[in-house]
Amino acid sequence: MTGPPDTRTARRRYVTVCALFWLPPGLAMAPLVLLFTERGMALTAVAGFYAAHSLTAAALELPTGGLSDAVGRRPVLAVAGALNTIALVIHGLGTTAWVLTLGMALMGAGRALASGPAEAWYVDTVQACSGPGAELRTGLARGSAATSAALAAGILLGGALPWLLGAGPDLGARLTEATGGAVLPLSVPVLLGAVVEIVFVCYVLAALREPPRPSVTARSVLRGIPGTVLNGVRLGGRDALVRRVLLSTAAAGSALAAIELLMPGRAVTLTGASESGAMLFAGLACGGFVCAGLGSHLAPLLARLTGSGERAVLAGLGASTAGLLLLAVTAAFTHPVSVALVGAGFGLVYLGFGAAGPNENALLHRRVTSEGRATALSVQSLAQQSVGALTGVVVGAMSPGPWPWLLTTAVLLAGTLLWLRRGEGAVPSTAAGPVEAGRRVP
Repeated sequence: MTGPPDTRTARRRYVTVCALFWLPPGLAMAPLVLLFTERGMALTAVAGFYAAHSLTAAALELPTGGLSDAVGRRPVLAVAGALNTIALVIHGLGTTAWVLTLGMALMGAGRALASGPAEAWYVDTVQACSGPGAELRTGLARGSAATSAALAAGILLGGALPWLLGAGPDLGARLTEATGGAVLPLSVPVLLGAVVEIVFVCYVLAALREPPRPSVTARSVLRGIPGTVLNGVRLGGRDALVRRVLLSTAAAGSALAAIELLMPGRAVTLTGASESGAMLFAGLACGGFVCAGLGSHLAPLLARLTGSGERAVLAGLGASTAGLLLLAVTAAFTHPVSVALVGAGFGLVYLGFGAAGPNENALLHRRVTSEGRATALSVQSLAQQSVGALTGVVVGAMSPGPWPWLLTTAVLLAGTLLWLRRGEGAVPSTAAGPVEAGRRVP
């Protein structure tokens, strides 16, 4: 059996996996809600579909992280891609509420399965080649940049395809007629995403080689899940640095949830019409992902300029907080200048998150070992999703205006200020592997 790939090859494969995994959600992001309503679903039903996705992902985050640590990164990623393929086919062709709910639940399960294994595979591989002190930040930054680029490209392509199919000879109408109404123009980007998911599964199986793991049975895996979940929950309590990563990730989740909930309506208010507002929001979303990708690309440079990974996280989250504050102070205005200020604030939020993320995760990976790495990433993802869901409920109940934005800004500011404290020693952990006490990221 061949040995593990070298660092450069591992980095290239990790970046490719990130791009292939996130391109399908980007393709589906623009047309999906419109496709559901075109199928006759009410907005309340659509909200229920997304709730099924969120609840499934949250419920499976920790168990699936433990599964990846037990059976390997490659099989879990392949199953995630297979579930997403089925979900996208259901979304593209489904016409009843229960079928579409099933599709969203399957996609939530796929999201939970894929929330940590690819990154864990990359860190495991690099450390196997170069030792536990290997430089991780560059690869993590490029993976994050590839994710943002894939989402941005997917949104543009997913929004353009239905329009192109309706132009000229109206190929979309011919396609709908030829399929008896099963495939609408809005279905095409979603079904294209399913094709990309098949490519993703094939690439994962072919490229993500792993060292042999001890044989496990289904019973032993299931028996070990409760302990893995408990250890994952305890992880933040045993290491101050890990706790700061989790809390600041949760604060970022709060900010992102507020943006997703409030910005579509804000865009309509700025433009005065729903159609132009939708176009503005799509442009902002694409620009936000581009800024996130740029921030991720600059993350290693930011760490060098600031002197450490922790200071880089502080700088990145500080920029995001400033951007969110700009969105807050302009929330009560509809002057044309507000559009430019909103765009600047939106871009600054994503630029800062893009720069902070790889530096946070590089710090996190120094504190856990391979046996608990995917679990730690699942805890991080769960923190972001759960606080984001709570923020959505609170912000949705508040009156429109600057106050929801200011509340979320205060939450993000609290998460940012955690990084003013530095140099705390680590407490030895047995939950997710021994902590590397006193180790700093160069």
